[in-house]
Amino acid sequence: MALIGCSASKKDDTNPQGNSNNKEIYLSKETEKKTDDKNPVATIEMDDGKIIKLELYPEIAPNTVKNFIDLAYKGFYDELIFHRVIPGFMIQGGCPEKSGMGGPGYSIKGEFSGNGFKNDLKHTKGILSMARAQHPNSAGSQFFIMVADAPHLDGSYAAFGKLIEGQEVADEIVSTQTDRSDRPYEDQIIKSVTVETFDVNYGEPEKL
Repeated sequence: MALIGCSASKKDDTNPQGNSNNKEIYLSKETEKKTDDKNPVATIEMDDGKIIKLELYPEIAPNTVKNFIDLAYKGFYDELIFHRVIPGFMIQGGCPEKSGMGGPGYSIKGEFSGNGFKNDLKHTKGILSMARAQHPNSAGSQFFIMVADAPHLDGSYAAFGKLIEGQEVADEIVSTQTDRSDRPYEDQIIKSVTVETFDVNYGEPEKL
């Protein structure tokens, strides 16, 4: 099975920023999500103003969700690109080097069944999941969004959310022309990633 990606090196210029509406919540003490609280919703705004929204699932992959929210609040994903797009498969972004070889300078534990963590979320169309290198605990910042079902990924990658708005945007991105390494000839720029947490502070992720 071809690996989705990796995350190894650092991005040293991540100044804290992000969703100002949630800033006080983010800086406050971590709070426990109640059963009737809404799941967090991430908004990816592309450079052309088009929007992708993704519901995150903290009950399924709690530390993965914490990590994604933390990076988004710090502005890590702003001005990055979808550097790898494969029709009939997925679109991948979140590399600070825009090459598929970068990450936040740390990794997190892989929350998937093949790594001893219960996660039954299937890699169907619209699912959000973490890219990684060969080691199961090598994910950092890179993520991918499925544009088709890929059951061969189930149990091997940490799925942690699902697209709820903007499927046509993802389909447009995956349809762009690419080179032999699946990188778009025209950069698919992520203007920003923000997260609405609905007054829940998920805290910082556990890092390896």
